[in-house]
Amino acid sequence: MQPQPRPDHCLSLPAPAKLNLMLHILGRRADGYHELQTLFQFLDLCDQLHFALRTDGEIRLHSSMQGVDHDNNLIVRAARLLQTTTGHSQGADIWIDKQLPMGGGLGGGSSNAATTLVGLNHLWRCGLSLEQLAALGLQLGADVPVFVHGRAAFAEGVGEQLTFVELPEPWFLVACPDTFISTAKIFSDPGLTRDTPRCKVRSVLRQDGHNDCQATVERHYPRVRYALELLNSYVPARLTGTGSCIFGSFPKQAEADRVAALISDSLKSFVARGCNLSALHLKLQHREQYE
Repeated sequence: MQPQPRPDHCLSLPAPAKLNLMLHILGRRADGYHELQTLFQFLDLCDQLHFALRTDGEIRLHSSMQGVDHDNNLIVRAARLLQTTTGHSQGADIWIDKQLPMGGGLGGGSSNAATTLVGLNHLWRCGLSLEQLAALGLQLGADVPVFVHGRAAFAEGVGEQLTFVELPEPWFLVACPDTFISTAKIFSDPGLTRDTPRCKVRSVLRQDGHNDCQATVERHYPRVRYALELLNSYVPARLTGTGSCIFGSFPKQAEADRVAALISDSLKSFVARGCNLSALHLKLQHREQYE
């Protein structure tokens, strides 16, 4: 199947990155999943997705991603799930301009799925609420609901029980070690901490947390350990999710840019602003003002 060029009349929407500002693992559930507490905040760095209607009911993603076949891509799976759930007869051509590193703990795949659900719900006029879309998204991944809602949140359960919060919006330097981390490997490691006491949201808002995955990741992935040591020499650094990306926060962009320049010979990185409202929902609010 030859990819089609993107037409000018697409619905174009961002799919933002996220950070886990903390990640506590409380225990393992009977179903094999882990009970978590985590704090999500968005970044203003985004993939861009573009949607055009098809009348034949087909879902076609015209942008390939290395190591991910078409039908298993979360974008395609999200579109087909919405189509099946609503009985919608139209299809979509979809393109993506990829900016977020894959497998870095920034939520790119989950964000792409959420933007697909929200975007096609609008394009197909399905009329589902954000709560209904988030419930669909949970079938695709635990992080999808927070991207559907698009608000910074304290999350519990497997990450789907959300309490929306208002956080400071600093500048983050996000460093990207050149290594791929298996989330399954980290969560199955016998040395992973699984007994962190449950905390209240007010203590999380004081930024008292940590990332329980970090010690295990450092033990298995020396490049991540090196990156943390390097960034820690300038600013307190922490892993996001199971990595491999790490981050430090700064009150001003110029300070983050300065450290990014200092580590540039050793470590790939980018600077982005923390956001309590995701770029997807900012774009939707802007569209609604002019419709």
